[in-house]
Amino acid sequence: MNRKKEIAKYLAADFIASALAWALLWWFRKYHIESVKYGIRVPFEPNARFYAALAIIPLFWISLFALAGLYTNVFRKSRLAELKQLFVSILIGVIILFFTLLVKNVIVDFHSYYESSGFLFAMQFLLCAGAHMIITSRTNNKIHKRIIGFRTILVGSNQKANHLFEEMERQKQSAGNMFIGFVHVNGGAEEEQSSNKQQDPRAGFSEALNKNLPHLGEFDNIREVITKEKAEEVIIAIESSEHKHIERIINTLCDCRVLVKIIPDMYDILTGSVRFSSLIDAPLIVVSPDLLQPRQKFFKRAFDIVMSLFFLLVLSPVYLLIAAILKFSSREPVIYSQERIGLHGKPFTIFKFRSMVKDAEKNGPALSKAGDSRITPLGRYLRKTRLDELPQFYNVLRGDMSVVGPRPERKFFIDQLVALAPHYRHLHKVKPGITSWGQVKYGYAENIEQMLQRMEYDLIYIENISLLLDLRILTYTILIVLQGRGK
Repeated sequence: MNRKKEIAKYLAADFIASALAWALLWWFRKYHIESVKYGIRVPFEPNARFYAALAIIPLFWISLFALAGLYTNVFRKSRLAELKQLFVSILIGVIILFFTLLVKNVIVDFHSYYESSGFLFAMQFLLCAGAHMIITSRTNNKIHKRIIGFRTILVGSNQKANHLFEEMERQKQSAGNMFIGFVHVNGGAEEEQSSNKQQDPRAGFSEALNKNLPHLGEFDNIREVITKEKAEEVIIAIESSEHKHIERIINTLCDCRVLVKIIPDMYDILTGSVRFSSLIDAPLIVVSPDLLQPRQKFFKRAFDIVMSLFFLLVLSPVYLLIAAILKFSSREPVIYSQERIGLHGKPFTIFKFRSMVKDAEKNGPALSKAGDSRITPLGRYLRKTRLDELPQFYNVLRGDMSVVGPRPERKFFIDQLVALAPHYRHLHKVKPGITSWGQVKYGYAENIEQMLQRMEYDLIYIENISLLLDLRILTYTILIVLQGRGK
């Protein structure tokens, strides 16, 4: 599926609809409001201001719609949810335009303000909603008819997996899953591998499933299979006897850019874990790779940019002072850079004020400890007050990090953490941060055990993530800096 082409359709439709809505508003004001004010028919005569608005106003609406997330997940749209997003976005947009443009225009009385704003809202909503419904309906129709769909891998190799496959294939209207193959799980666990070393791993597979779908390998290689096959969804359909593998499966897939769906058991149904997303789809538990809705992402990103610019500007004398002291006290570079792992497991370069001596890790990666001889006297103060982290506001502006989020680690330590606690990968669902709840509680970790303890708080944070929580954590961090209580 061509995602860029689909987005281009929405962009073109919104540009045309927004330009037309603004032109109709111009006509409405001339023929209704100004004609009443002056007592004569005011002709509709476009001028340079009118044509400039036709180019600029649609860009305003497109930007607003993009921030609202109307151009994300373009192949997984709910028309009802889309109408709600449009309604709220256009209401906000009309309010903005009212106070920036409409309030300056000619009026008869205050009722003309309401008439102009109401007319603009009605035209913008009707034209944009109509265009979106046409595009979305045509796309959904192609999905239902199996003309387009999501490349899907089935996790499971027995009767339940085959039953789900056949059930979904029998549906008159497709839910959008185009199965490309299956991977088996029952050969993945150590105890099963040891007991079945001499057996063909395909021996326990459903014969019908073998005929229906190609075998793509075992689950331990699922990440490589997803990349190779360009999979977009993974459906877990394992037997009840294999449910002990669920945690391992979820932990493995949590930072992959795929939508994960799970066949529920009766416990999931009775506890309300199963939610209908469509009357066509099979009842499955959906595990999205994104924790934040587009609207929440926008506000968190806006918060990050505002806070970063604020600290970079207000603390610029502090930056210069620290840089000068570091420069005069050592011949080493003032800024230390290092590769860390960020959102969805992607590496990035982090920046810090140098706090250690040259070649501090000549014997390999090592965490700092109390009384660590590698830390310089100035570096010890910078770490205690967290001032060594200040250059990371540049990372935030670049989009590598957030102000608040789990602390980013190096791959060397992540491999050890994942071996001990596979659910560590869940931290990669969000951008890493300059500060975090775990950082507030534990400071710099001295060993793997402390990193695991800090991880527990960061996992709780990402499950309760909000701007209010970010503000509370940031406030605690500022207090630690001011009081010099950092570890």
